[in-house]
Amino acid sequence: MSGTEFRIRAAVPDDAPAIATLHVTVWRATYRDLAPPDALQILDLQFRLERWIKTLETGERTVLVTESGGHIIGIGTAGAASVPELTPHGEILYLYVDPAFGGRGIGRALMRALAGALQRQGFRSAALGVVVGNDAAVAFYQKLGGRIAGQYTDPGPIWRSRNQIIVWDDLQVLLDRA
Repeated sequence: MSGTEFRIRAAVPDDAPAIATLHVTVWRATYRDLAPPDALQILDLQFRLERWIKTLETGERTVLVTESGGHIIGIGTAGAASVPELTPHGEILYLYVDPAFGGRGIGRALMRALAGALQRQGFRSAALGVVVGNDAAVAFYQKLGGRIAGQYTDPGPIWRSRNQIIVWDDLQVLLDRA
């Protein structure tokens, strides 16, 4: 873990600005060569902030944040599948870690916590979508026992991205490997 101390906790509505800022920063860095330019421009801080405020107010998904030194450095959500292609699995969505904190076990710890949240919600398996071309994410999920199970087109609000489906048929595999 390279000495970084962090804690994972449930997000609260007051976290929305910090979550949105991290989301935009990491998303743009990750997808700058994969997403069309208009998506990079339109999916800005104001767009994400409005979505995160709504997500945190409705409580429809488990939203976790990772903190270090009083700053949010990681985010992730878990809940029912948001697209039919991921059903009947529980879905892990929006796993983002500040690149300055990469390689320190934060992503693994968030995945473990999100898998635990899905288990408590009654799910026995998990799935997520990864944009085709995001090879680093696919490799990360495969190290955690996920397998590629197909593809779908994300109906996203701006960008209809092609995504690979990663599945853990048994949540315990993810809990054990993360």
